Amino acid sequence: MSYYILSYTHKNTDLCLREKLAFDLKEQKTKDFLTSLVGNKFIDEAIILSTCNRIEFITYVNNNEKAEGYILQKLSDESKIHLDELKQRADFYTDISAIHHLFSVASSLDSLVIGETQISGQLKSAFKFSYDIGCCKLNLSRAIHYAFKCASSVRNSTNISKNSVSVAGAAVAQAKDVLGSLDGIDTLVIGAGEMSSLCVKHLVNAHANIVLINREIQNAQKIHDEIMQNNQNARIKVESFKEIGRLINSISLVFTATGAPHSIITKDLISPCDFTRYWFDLAVPRDIDCIDDSNIKIYAVDDLQDIVQKNLALREEQARVAYGIVGRYTEEFFSWISTLSVEPLIKLIRQKAKDSSLKELQKGIQKGYLPKEYEKNIEKTLHNAFNVFLHDLTMNLKSVSNTQKGDMIIESLQFLFDDNDIKMTEQYKCEYATDSKK
Repeated sequence: MSYYILSYTHKNTDLCLREKLAFDLKEQKTKDFLTSLVGNKFIDEAIILSTCNRIEFITYVNNNEKAEGYILQKLSDESKIHLDELKQRADFYTDISAIHHLFSVASSLDSLVIGETQISGQLKSAFKFSYDIGCCKLNLSRAIHYAFKCASSVRNSTNISKNSVSVAGAAVAQAKDVLGSLDGIDTLVIGAGEMSSLCVKHLVNAHANIVLINREIQNAQKIHDEIMQNNQNARIKVESFKEIGRLINSISLVFTATGAPHSIITKDLISPCDFTRYWFDLAVPRDIDCIDDSNIKIYAVDDLQDIVQKNLALREEQARVAYGIVGRYTEEFFSWISTLSVEPLIKLIRQKAKDSSLKELQKGIQKGYLPKEYEKNIEKTLHNAFNVFLHDLTMNLKSVSNTQKGDMIIESLQFLFDDNDIKMTEQYKCEYATDSKK
């Protein structure tokens, strides 16, 4: 068995292709796809991480080649992208390289914007989704828990996430570069997810006038109320999504980041205007149709490279430190995994029982409590006694060894029996996995 990751990111796949590969946790097709993966005899567990700049298939498999072939074929059938192109574009990671990649992703070292903080929540959501439908079990849970621990260490040990620039922040920064200043500029934000919320916060800091719309107006109102509570000077108003046609034709600056599976700004909504419009499409799949209009400048996620490169240069030294942390955690993870085997623990407990019995037997003989000639018979009786005593413990331990609670039980016994070279599972638990059992 091994950890295996199939990865499409901004580094190896353009936005057009990533749109076709994207998965939405709200859609049934994501559940069906995951279920079909773990239904394959070569794939035991699977998580799909899909964001604006990556689609990762994080799996635990018993045959890398067969699992890879199945995932690629299934993905080709779903996306209608030729199998050869999918295979050529993808990056493949196995075992140590897979865990190192996962920890780098969780620590925001592989993001389009190094140090952005959204990825942690996105990974937790992906884990929660897979865990809930039974596609993520013991082995991926261990890896995800440890990935969060690694990410926490990177944040606490470096400045990589301090004053970090998110994709939304990069988009607002690009708008500032284009327009010079956003102070007093009328701006439309479409969507009410995390990306849209971040856009609004950055625009508030830039003193823009903001109109916020979303299909479910109560979600837009929630963002409005939260920001206004913290900043009474913010200039935000919420309008109906039905006004989208009027708004995109009257406001020059637009940011859109919805979770819609198709375009929401289509050609039929657009009217000619005598001013230049700047539209930032931060959604994958894209929210804006391909539009040929010289007065509309459209920026997609992959068009923010200048901001990204500045961000990368500022964080290069911190990234080197962070990668050192990821490397250490990768080694530590596999060392930790090796301690969780139940057989060495059973052997340890039995050996301690045997050593204690023989030690006390020798004390009894030396003090004259027991005759020397009975030593072998007494030794055999003691051996039978601790075998009987340990029988239920051994059977129960084996029965839970491959379950979610097994790690905690094994490490607790290691602690009780004085095996100090351990990393207690409690330190690496994911709060969701524990809480969901309550």
